[in-house]
Amino acid sequence: MKVIVIGGGAAGFFGAIACAEANPQLKVTLLEAGQKPLAKVRISGGGRCNVTHNCFDPVRLVEHYPRGGKALRGAFTRFQPKDTVQWYESRGVKLKTEADGRMFPVTDDSQTIINCLMQAADKANVKLLTGTGVKTVKQFHDEENKSYFQVELKNGKELKCDRLLIATGSNPLGYRWAKNLGHKIESAVPSLFTLNVRDPRLQGLAGVSVSNAQVKLGTGKHKIEQAGALLITHWGVSGPAILKLSAWSARFLYDLKYDSGLQINWLPEYNQETLKQKLITVKETNPKKKIVNYCPVELPKRLWQSFVSYIEIKPDKIWSEISKKELNKLVLEIVQGQYEVKGKGVFKEEFVTCGGVSLKEVNFKTMESKKCPGLYFAGEVLDIDGVTGGFNFQSAWTTSWLAGQAIATI
Repeated sequence: MKVIVIGGGAAGFFGAIACAEANPQLKVTLLEAGQKPLAKVRISGGGRCNVTHNCFDPVRLVEHYPRGGKALRGAFTRFQPKDTVQWYESRGVKLKTEADGRMFPVTDDSQTIINCLMQAADKANVKLLTGTGVKTVKQFHDEENKSYFQVELKNGKELKCDRLLIATGSNPLGYRWAKNLGHKIESAVPSLFTLNVRDPRLQGLAGVSVSNAQVKLGTGKHKIEQAGALLITHWGVSGPAILKLSAWSARFLYDLKYDSGLQINWLPEYNQETLKQKLITVKETNPKKKIVNYCPVELPKRLWQSFVSYIEIKPDKIWSEISKKELNKLVLEIVQGQYEVKGKGVFKEEFVTCGGVSLKEVNFKTMESKKCPGLYFAGEVLDIDGVTGGFNFQSAWTTSWLAGQAIATI
């Protein structure tokens, strides 16, 4: 039986290897349009490759997927981060866990992961064809009514196979082929990005960060809220809190053309009342200290001074002289700061999108299409995306491993 995998990224390689290793009798061909496969693996994690995350409980793991978590619940009981770690370590690649749970190769070099995948594919006799773009994908039936796929290459050649795995990431061509084969495609929009915020309070503070902030978008039923470290940048705000917020609000912000209000609580351990009481106490216990120089809470000094300046407290004013109105303004700036999002940036070079093949049309036990027998999907071509931290790679490893195993057992 002939198997073709389209897409030489993480999911394509992992699926081809899983299939070929599980059934050496199969002829597995992996097609990659570019000259160098695994390009996204190479640049991920700042060139270190954030392979997965050390969350080994499938119930907790799915909470990191704005789209696809429910579908992945069962899939993660069969192949999860613990299995990913074992897979790589059994092939000589040891992973390490960092303080935030992200897992990288101990070499801190994505080339280690690339070499491992390339060697595993070669050892399993996967036929890798680079510089081989695909033009069209069609399904036919022979005289015995058995289905097969015809893959037309951009160089004019045609390849036939019995089983086809599409693992083309967010490439529009993959969506087009899936749609032509009967699938509904959820529109693709960016999912992991920084926020452009031009505001005098943040001006000149690039590089300043807080270890834990609470950020909110929208109101009522449409309120989206996340927490985590926040980094001020030259163009606005970034960091884990913002990246998680961008993932969970991807479609919301897209519909608003990335023009929205953003609320930041720079000190989530406080609310308006508790912070107000804290500042009143400071006023009583440190009356002669200058407000601009004496920050009584865990805020970066430059950020505190920016807030003090913004609400027009004079530089020489001492705590005993702060008015009730000024104190209230200061409290609101810290726990309920209102900002305007005016566009989005990118998160390093790690482009992630939400959207893709509708999950309702895929059997998540096998990753086979419910619309087109013999067709399988894996990775980001599906309407799955995770927050930053190794979760997108993990869904790629899981879905492609399941697809490879299912194809191999036919």
